[in-house]
Amino acid sequence: MGLDTSVQINGIHFKNPVLPASGTFGFGREMADIWDIRALGGIVSKGLTPLPREGNASPRVAESASGLLNSVGLQNPGIEAFIRHELPFMLSLGIPVVANAAGHCVEDYVILCQKLDPTGISAIELNLSCPNVRSGCMSIGTDPEQVREVVRAARAATAKPLWVKLTPNVTHVDEIAVAAQDAGADAVCLINTLLGMQIDIRTRRPLLANNTGGLSGPAVKPIAVRMVYEVAHAVRIPVIGIGGIQSAEDAIEFLMAGATAVQVGSANLIKPTACKDIIENIEKYLQENEISEIRDLIGVARRWEQA
Repeated sequence: MGLDTSVQINGIHFKNPVLPASGTFGFGREMADIWDIRALGGIVSKGLTPLPREGNASPRVAESASGLLNSVGLQNPGIEAFIRHELPFMLSLGIPVVANAAGHCVEDYVILCQKLDPTGISAIELNLSCPNVRSGCMSIGTDPEQVREVVRAARAATAKPLWVKLTPNVTHVDEIAVAAQDAGADAVCLINTLLGMQIDIRTRRPLLANNTGGLSGPAVKPIAVRMVYEVAHAVRIPVIGIGGIQSAEDAIEFLMAGATAVQVGSANLIKPTACKDIIENIEKYLQENEISEIRDLIGVARRWEQA
């Protein structure tokens, strides 16, 4: 039986729905030494800022039960160095490239979109989990009005498809997603990490030098699936599911919840071939269940009807 694992997002063809999540795959160079990453559906860059960033002080990564806490702090070479030195390699892979843009104010996102607009990338992913330095450092993505402001400004600065990466640290993520959609987003990606903390009982200090960090990994998956399900029923634009995906079964669960594609994060740090294995095992699942097109799985999950 011929299998069609491809999906379409904003007119972009992805040969399969598996992409690495920003910050867990670098720019692909290291992974390319281990396996042929051209098998990916697409590739997402590290979070990019207008100027280079060294990131936060160490320790900035710590293991937790069924998860990972990180406060790396958007370490990256800056947008100019990315375009000159990293993007040519990513484009040479022959798969869609998504650039993750991160900022602390509207102007940062406008600069990034303007710089990325003339390049060969396929889409821009706006990371709205950064603190807004002009609003008391509250995360931009927790306020629908700030989300609208950033997305509108970014929309005016580029013709590229805009994917908006949503924070889960809100009460009603569907309202944030609708705000992004109404302001011009072409897709939403969720979830980003959950704010967490862990304390060393011997030193009586947090394990992270930044005190708190983002929790990712298997521990967050049920929350992520629930939020993807809610948002997929609230918006008209595609949803990309993220959060704790370790296996093909996890990825398929997100598709059934309504995601058109998925991003694999922490699993890449545990097993460099995680994305490769997930892609291969999705194909096995389709074959075993006599499903010819992966698109037939998107959004098929149904609620239990209570008597």
